[in-house]
Amino acid sequence: MKLVLLTALGVGGATVFGALIGFIFKKMSHKFSDIILSFAAGVMLAAAVLGLVIPSIEYGGKYGLVVTVAGIFAGAVCLNLIDKLVPHLHKIMGKDIEEHNNANLGKVLLFVTAIAIHNLPEGIAAGVGFGSGDTSQALLIAGGIALQNIPEGMVIIAPMLAAGVKPGKTFVCAILTGVIEVIGTFIGYFAVSVASAVLPFALAFAGGTMLYVISDEMIPETHAHGCERGATYALLAGFCIMLISDVLLG
Repeated sequence: MKLVLLTALGVGGATVFGALIGFIFKKMSHKFSDIILSFAAGVMLAAAVLGLVIPSIEYGGKYGLVVTVAGIFAGAVCLNLIDKLVPHLHKIMGKDIEEHNNANLGKVLLFVTAIAIHNLPEGIAAGVGFGSGDTSQALLIAGGIALQNIPEGMVIIAPMLAAGVKPGKTFVCAILTGVIEVIGTFIGYFAVSVASAVLPFALAFAGGTMLYVISDEMIPETHAHGCERGATYALLAGFCIMLISDVLLG
């Protein structure tokens, strides 16, 4: 339980850490941001496949493959429904942030809310990983999510400051987006611990949410500013590093 708590704080704290970097580097080049986000996407892709999808099949027994496929699509559909309530991150992270001098506070707060809502299923994914009892795989998943949270935290700062939000309140908003992820981690952990029978589906569901975020949010954003080749290699680098880590830790 102590390890789960520390990991939850680490996953949520990664967003806060990214926000601190955002205060230092208020104007990041798209190339730098795309490379970092692509690397994080590769890490998350490996974590989703190795730490969630494959274990879901293994724990599912006779009907493991069916349960896993159903869980993946259920997770994706869940985030699809969320996206109907809040705008896509890559739509706001593009033109609106580039023209942040003309952005209004409501639009910026909507952007921050979108990040916070997307953080909940990511936190659940980390918690479900620990609920499986495989600590090394759980840490792999949590590490991938935490790495992805750093650039997310970075992009929160500039538009909020430009919209006239005071630095103190801006930092509090960044902290709150991280707290959402901490809450999600505990929801995932306790849900699986209480009902271990749902573990295969829960693992696949969490994997589906991560795959959805990678495909629908992260990859389009990193390929929208003319740095597609570098972004692709950064994704491959992130994936391979996590693959190597999984083999060495396994």
